[in-house]
Amino acid sequence: MAHPLHLTITVEVLASEAELSPAEATTWQQARAATDQAYAPYSHFHVGTALLLDNGVIHKGTNQENAAYPSGLCAERTALFGLASSQPERRILCMAVAARPANGDFVAVTSCGACRQVMTEYENRQGSPIPLLLPGPNNTIYRFRSLADLLPFQFSASDLPTVN
Repeated sequence: MAHPLHLTITVEVLASEAELSPAEATTWQQARAATDQAYAPYSHFHVGTALLLDNGVIHKGTNQENAAYPSGLCAERTALFGLASSQPERRILCMAVAARPANGDFVAVTSCGACRQVMTEYENRQGSPIPLLLPGPNNTIYRFRSLADLLPFQFSASDLPTVN
């Protein structure tokens, strides 16, 4: 017999940047700055991601479009794939995403499904939650305690058969 399954995800809604810790504020500002490096000649929608690493360094990514849609890549995945390729030993302490039209103000945005899946894979890889900052409406900031909160029914290694 069918029965409901209720999920609870807690997201903090911050009224402004003033409510961020100093490390979060730096990560947030770097995600916003990264939008200037986006390659978005087709959508004209610039997205930037910043990852605060365990050594204090900020690693950034931007969306990268291609005339052969949909072979471009989102900012979240460019940041995560670049980090894994260059510094796989690093742990991510915080992640922030920012977005804006090419000639406009920052807007509320959330990560696409493919990015959510990749984000949770990296969180699982490091074995600890990665807090996430996303822009909300009216200049608010959403603070998630874990990337997994964006994808409660993620596909993970435990869903695959074991190989002997």
